[in-house]
Amino acid sequence: MVARRLLIVDDHPSFRESVRLLLSAEGYEVVSEVGDGAAALAAARALKPDVVLLDIRLPDTDGFVVAAELTAGPLGPMVVLTSSRDDAGLPRLVRESGARGFIPKAELSGAALDALLG
Repeated sequence: MVARRLLIVDDHPSFRESVRLLLSAEGYEVVSEVGDGAAALAAARALKPDVVLLDIRLPDTDGFVVAAELTAGPLGPMVVLTSSRDDAGLPRLVRESGARGFIPKAELSGAALDALLG
């Protein structure tokens, strides 16, 4: 796998740190970690990551809204949504947001990301 530049967006610092350590060990280059939607949009514009791992529940906005904005242009990053809540009912929202897919936080790994990103 070619190293992919990754932006982690989650409002829980301990989760961001765990994911950074896990995915860095699995070949991803974590370019930044941020805790809300506004910071995600700013970081994505500035850092141009290949992938944004995006929590669907953020303190300032909905992750689906952020995903839609990130994927609106032809040069936007690939977005993968994540959450600790059950994914029942999410497939339509994920599809409409422009995200590549959804991975439950408990199942997050480099292999799971690779499978969605192709």
